Amino acid sequence: MPLTRRDFTARTVIAGAGVALTGTVGALATAPGALAADDGALRDAHGKPCEPGYGPLVPDPAGLLALPAGFRYRVITHSGVTRLETGETTPSHHDGTAAFAGHRGVTLLVNNHELKGRRETWPRPVPHTEGLVYDPAAAGGCTVVEVRRGGEVAEWVGIAGTSTNCAGGATPWDTWLTCEENSDLAGKNGMTKDHGYVFEVDPHDRHANRDPRPVKAFGRYDHEAVVIDPRQGHAYLTEDASGPNGLLYRWTPPRGFRHGRGRLRTLADDAGALQAAKCIDRTGRFVDDLSRATRIGTVYGVDWVDVPDRDARTVAVRGQFADGVVTRGRKLEGMWWADGGAYFVSSYARAESPGAAHDGQVWFYDPKRRTVRLTVLIGVNADPSADGGYDGPDNITVSPYGGLVIAEDGSGLQHLFGATGDGRTYPLARNELNIGSAQEPEYSEFTGVCFSPDGRTLYANIQDPGIMLAVTGPWRRGR
Repeated sequence: MPLTRRDFTARTVIAGAGVALTGTVGALATAPGALAADDGALRDAHGKPCEPGYGPLVPDPAGLLALPAGFRYRVITHSGVTRLETGETTPSHHDGTAAFAGHRGVTLLVNNHELKGRRETWPRPVPHTEGLVYDPAAAGGCTVVEVRRGGEVAEWVGIAGTSTNCAGGATPWDTWLTCEENSDLAGKNGMTKDHGYVFEVDPHDRHANRDPRPVKAFGRYDHEAVVIDPRQGHAYLTEDASGPNGLLYRWTPPRGFRHGRGRLRTLADDAGALQAAKCIDRTGRFVDDLSRATRIGTVYGVDWVDVPDRDARTVAVRGQFADGVVTRGRKLEGMWWADGGAYFVSSYARAESPGAAHDGQVWFYDPKRRTVRLTVLIGVNADPSADGGYDGPDNITVSPYGGLVIAEDGSGLQHLFGATGDGRTYPLARNELNIGSAQEPEYSEFTGVCFSPDGRTLYANIQDPGIMLAVTGPWRRGR
C-alpha cells in the first residue's frame, strides 16, 4: 500500500528523534540505539571530551599498510604469491568479503574476485575447479579462505566462471551471496551464459557449491550488494550502474517459503516479488535521485514498485521505469544489515554530480517505518592526495565497537575510516602500496571490510593486485 503524506509525517517524526547534526569531514546522525553507539560524545576517564579513533596513522616501513600505534597487520592472501590447495596462485582483484565461524576456532572468509570478461584476458583468474564452474568463458568467482587458530591458512574455490563479483553479502544462515556487477547476455563479450545474477556459496560445505545455479528470482542487473532481513526474509539489493543510475531493490519471498542453506537455488525464476524503491519527501513530493539530499538526518518515505521484467531480456531493469516512477542512486554500493535495517552506500565522484558539494552518502533503510535516513554525508575532499579527508565510500560494515567502518574508493589516498555515533570520522588504515609510477600514481581501493566472528580482527582487502589483510590491535568500545 502506498504511503500517504500523513503516514509519512508520523513515521519521520519518530525516525528523526535523537538525530545529532555534528561533525567535520563526515558526520553520522543516529536515532536511539542505531549503530550500537554510546550516548553522547566520547569522553576520557575524567569526563572530558576526547577525539575519536586511535590516533594518527604510523607509516609502514614495508610500504603496505599504515595503522595507528599499537595495531598490526598480517597478509592472509596475496594474488600471485599465496596458493590455493590445488596449487594455483590466489586470484586477483579482491572485493567483497565476509567472515564466518568454523569448527575449532577456524575463521572462514569468502572473498569475491571482481574480474570481468574472458578468463584468458587475466593473468590470475579464479581457477576453474571441476564442478564449480558456471560459465567456462568467465574469469570471476570467489574463493574460501580458512584461517586456523594457529595461523595456518588454506584457500580453495567456492565458485568460478562468474563475472565481476563485487560486494555481495552474508546471510543469516551463514552462507555467502556473491553478486555479479555485470549483465552481459550469452554471446556478448565472449560469454557463453547470461550474467548479472546472484549465486549462493556455502563456506562450510564444499559439496553444496557444486553445479552453480543463479538465483534468478533476485533479478538480472548490475548487482553490487545484498542483505537479508532475518525476520521478514526480504532481500535488499543495490545496483551500481549508470545511464540511467541504478536502483535500490527489495525481493519478497513467496508465501510459505523458508530460508536456509541451499533453499535459494530451489526457487523458481519468477518466485516472489522484485520491486524498486520510490522515495517521497515530507511534503509528499517524489524524489528522483538520492543525491538530492544534502542534509544529514534527511528522511524519505519509501514505496516499492514492481519490476516489469526481472530477467531483463531486452531492456535493463533500471531502464524499464519512466521518469517519476522510481528513485535512483549514483553508484549504489555496499550494504550491511544491523540495528533492524539495512545500511547502504551511495558513492559518487564530483564529476558525476555537478552542483552537489559532497562525495558520498550512507543511508539507513528502516523496514518497520518504511523510511530511509541519510546517516553519513562525506564532504568534498579538497586535497585527496593528503591525509585528513575522505571521498568515495564503498564497502561498509558495522563495528562491534560502535559506529561504522567504511572502505574508501575515491581519488588519491585510500583509507579505511570509522564514523562514530556522535558524528565524527577518524582514520583506521591507509593503503601505502603505490600501484602506479611516480609520475602517474594509482592508489588501489580498499574492499571487503568486515570483522571476525569474535570481533578481534578486522579483515580488509587492497583490490589491486589483490591482498587480504588481517588487522588486530587495542580495539575499544565507543571508537
